[in-house]
Amino acid sequence: MSHTPTRGASMTPLLVPSSFTPSTTAVADNVFLTAIVGLLPLVVFFVLMGVFKVATHWCSLIALALSIVIAAFAFHMPISMTLLAGTQGAAMGFMPIIYIIIAAVWLYNLTEKSGRSADLKAVFNTIGRGDQRAQALIVAFCFCGLLEGLAGFGAPVAITCAMLVTLGVPKIKAAVVTVVGNAINVGFGAMAIPTTTAGRLGGGDPTVVATDMGHLTWVFCLFIPFLMLFILDGGRGVRQLWPLGLVAGAAAGAGHFFTPSVSYELTAVVASLLGFAACYVFLLLWGPATPEECATSTDESDKPTGSRIGLALMPYVLVVAIIAVTKLWRIGVSLPDLLKSTDLDIPWPGLYGHFLTADGSVVKGPYYNLQILSNPGTWIFVAGIIVAIVYGRNSSGGRFQTSVGEMFAVLPRTIYSLRMAILTIASVMALAFVMNLSGQTTSIGAALATTGAAFAFLSPILGWIGTAVAGSATSAGALFANLQSTAAAGAGLDPHILLAANTIGGGIGKIVSPQNLAIAATSVDSEGSDAEILKKAAPYSIGLLLVLCTLVLIASQGWLGAYMPH
Repeated sequence: MSHTPTRGASMTPLLVPSSFTPSTTAVADNVFLTAIVGLLPLVVFFVLMGVFKVATHWCSLIALALSIVIAAFAFHMPISMTLLAGTQGAAMGFMPIIYIIIAAVWLYNLTEKSGRSADLKAVFNTIGRGDQRAQALIVAFCFCGLLEGLAGFGAPVAITCAMLVTLGVPKIKAAVVTVVGNAINVGFGAMAIPTTTAGRLGGGDPTVVATDMGHLTWVFCLFIPFLMLFILDGGRGVRQLWPLGLVAGAAAGAGHFFTPSVSYELTAVVASLLGFAACYVFLLLWGPATPEECATSTDESDKPTGSRIGLALMPYVLVVAIIAVTKLWRIGVSLPDLLKSTDLDIPWPGLYGHFLTADGSVVKGPYYNLQILSNPGTWIFVAGIIVAIVYGRNSSGGRFQTSVGEMFAVLPRTIYSLRMAILTIASVMALAFVMNLSGQTTSIGAALATTGAAFAFLSPILGWIGTAVAGSATSAGALFANLQSTAAAGAGLDPHILLAANTIGGGIGKIVSPQNLAIAATSVDSEGSDAEILKKAAPYSIGLLLVLCTLVLIASQGWLGAYMPH
């Protein structure tokens, strides 16, 4: 990024763009003042939502308007380019994010409308030994992590939140425990796209970055299950289920520690499967002390048969199976590469070709990547179509009466119920793109990068901020990977460790991302509860971030020895 803003060459530079170079010293030629001004839209968003309880869609629209004003008049970005940046962000909000959420919520609503959710509860009641907290831990930590590793992009949170509500977990608790439990796998999400992005854009080896990540994240795996138990049932939950939490965390932690050096793309998948298997086996041998209010039971007179159990699990098993095939199949043909070859890279009109680097050369971006066949949302829709047909034609002896037409009629009702969430996510993504393309976000990073060796402690905060703004750890890597490497070189630090810190910090930042909060609130059928979810989840996000900052500082000084190879 340049330190000098370049305005359009026309008579009205703020309106008709010819070129623009974002600046990290746009305000009074001072990087710190520029960072403070650049941070304002995000501060306003969280203050409006968390303090004044303003509806989330209004928070996002007000913050978006403020970011547009700041971009145009403080960062000197032509107004037309500023508005176009917002449109690209909104487009990104619709595809892939909103597309995935609609598919995921429709899939969940099919189980509710058909009545099959009762049998799903019976299945998890058996696995979790009749303890709702044990069931919630397995779903929110292991199953959510598996979905994150395969799909990402909001689908894991949407599906998991809905499942927890089905299991009887109160809505707000379901949302909070999901976003906290999901955080540590985000950096390895969607076949580790955030890790690959950070490594390549930061000039490092993604495998080394992932290995350094795994040598940090295993520590979080050990204690995050305990945080989840605390969220679900306070100190009592930790006291009564700590052995299960330890088993889940240790198994997942082993996956995080050892998998990256073998196949880092599969880290979250392997770790989550290990966690699930360990919990299942352990609960065959051990049962928790379960208070009455946390006990779950099923109607013994209506105990589900094997076929009913299969049909109850079908939506979620099918999603995992289909997405796993589309992401992993390489026998004869590389299916992931084949599907990705259908993506369309669209140079965004009015933006592409108008961004210049410091030396005056044209930046190739911004592109809009339109994904259809490579988008996990498409395959969740495919799973939904199959489930709708199977449920509509199979009533399990008259127990679940519905029709194929009724199952498909759930889809438009789902879309209508999500209308405010759709507005929120589209406007949040517009806000993210305006802040990113105008230089507001990178100015914050540039200010932090001036701290020299102390930057090792602050490094994860960049990833945290990037994801809090953009809702994507991949975007946080794209924004700050080069900055992390540059700062590392200047301070004599290992860039791989800082790239790892940026990526893990991005996952922790997703806990408080407005986009993620909107997904969670919508998925538990409690629109407008974003502020309450934020209030309960933010302390965990900040606490985890401080732990990460400390671990990265220790690792950067080589104090972890063999556990953090350089």
